[in-house]
Amino acid sequence: MSAPRLIMDDGLRGRMLANLDGFERHPLVDEGLTHAAVALMLVANEAGDACFVITRRAARMKDHAGQWALPGGRLEPGETATEAALRETDEEVGLRVSPENVLGLLDDYATRSGFVITPVVVWGGTEAALHPDPIEVAAVYRVPLVALEEPQVPRLRSIPESDRPVISVPITMLNADIHAPTAAILYQLREVVLRGERTRVAHYEQPVFAWR
Repeated sequence: MSAPRLIMDDGLRGRMLANLDGFERHPLVDEGLTHAAVALMLVANEAGDACFVITRRAARMKDHAGQWALPGGRLEPGETATEAALRETDEEVGLRVSPENVLGLLDDYATRSGFVITPVVVWGGTEAALHPDPIEVAAVYRVPLVALEEPQVPRLRSIPESDRPVISVPITMLNADIHAPTAAILYQLREVVLRGERTRVAHYEQPVFAWR
């Protein structure tokens, strides 16, 4: 049985706010890591379903070319995680959102490549228009949040290089298996923001190809 639709409306926004207000996030302070932020940008599709925005990075990008990613990037000097997430969303997919639409933050996630990522949950609204920058973004998609409620989410596997489970999130409409760090962040989005759970994801591993 498939999960019920999630409509982009005030009721859903209120539920998400309540879940985030009751969540004590775990920040990560490590001076050896570069701080970055990503936006869990919530927008409606044409049918009114609540969706998250995900991009496919352009093939010409220096780092992680062609990979699936949430809008985001490293913090500029003096910038907060929220400011960076909103700026990067504007630059990458042409969506400018007011800071008042930020619902909250999830746990920081440290990557093997030397970053600590702060996920910022943002209510993008029902009229959001996306205009990806072709230099950075090959394609942008609105994925209904109910895709995270499929029984195969999350997918865990073991690898000889680590004693931590590798997490991925299969998305049928994209015909793709989304890997960590994005997968870990999307899984916590489901657990905390949609379900009101206190699930942590810092212990989940990335596939070896993402360690660089």
